[in-house]
Amino acid sequence: MSRNARIVSIAHYLPERRISNEQLNEHFSRLGKPEVVGKFAASTGIEQRWYAPDDWATSDLALPAAREALRRAGRKPEDVDLIILGTDSPDYTTPSTSVVLQHKLGATQAGTFDVVCACASFPTALTSAAGILATNPGFRTILVIGAYMMRKLAHPDDPTVFFYGDGAGAAVVEPGDKPGYIGSAFLADGSYSDCWGIFSGGTAEPATEESVRAGRTNVRLVKRYPPEINDEGWPKLFHQLAKQNDFTVDDVDQVIFTQVRKETILQAADTIGLPREKAHIIMDKWGYTGSACIPMALSDAMEQGKVKDNDLVVMIGSGVGYNQAAVAIRM
Repeated sequence: MSRNARIVSIAHYLPERRISNEQLNEHFSRLGKPEVVGKFAASTGIEQRWYAPDDWATSDLALPAAREALRRAGRKPEDVDLIILGTDSPDYTTPSTSVVLQHKLGATQAGTFDVVCACASFPTALTSAAGILATNPGFRTILVIGAYMMRKLAHPDDPTVFFYGDGAGAAVVEPGDKPGYIGSAFLADGSYSDCWGIFSGGTAEPATEESVRAGRTNVRLVKRYPPEINDEGWPKLFHQLAKQNDFTVDDVDQVIFTQVRKETILQAADTIGLPREKAHIIMDKWGYTGSACIPMALSDAMEQGKVKDNDLVVMIGSGVGYNQAAVAIRM
């Protein structure tokens, strides 16, 4: 029997607290920065974002998405053999967020690991699941999750909080004898690793009273992070993936890109010759949900009937560092 990984079900979780651009504008106007929200809204297309309760951690966001994905697949937590969780806003530096989730979910038979390549984490995690299923007959049910709560790691007066929305998406992945996982492609350039990140709290600079006061334990944009990285990288990944796996843009039913800037998504679709309606967009209504945005967008596209069984879907993620990852899968 073939052990080709297939997405059996997918679900997302969006918290209940809506934060509009108008609310953020009031906050930044009081700080003497009335131009911030309008500028970012015009450049990204983001109109609102959603926050979880302030006493929640990233694992709490992942939990309802995981439960719903399992329910839709007709699986129980104890059926899960492995949890792969992608995030760059973890509960802790260590232990891993996936093992915290394993306990909260009650997945007592599951091993776990985290994938930490920012917003490229979900395609990377899905690729990892496919490889494990293909080569390890003892594994059957893998839960692949993207979760994001970066706004709790940002200073509330930092203008980049405009982007951050909370959310999670989860997929149940199992082996099947029909086409599923097709292939992956990756790009990276560590010369950009000092542009955007949390630069104190690790081994390069352990957290100190001084670094906390200076804001270096918060996520910060330190240098310009060029949008051209995505403008050029996303089409390059798409063409590489298509060439290596013998499909064309006409064969593709939907491409799910990282949901950070609407114009970048539309430009990438135009560059690869993809009709714009085949590039589903969620950041306008949910904000930038980082490591979670690709599974959330895929789940939303399926609920809207834009993605159906047997459709060919390409997911292209891009995160600071920079890391980029693409995966093609037949649903």
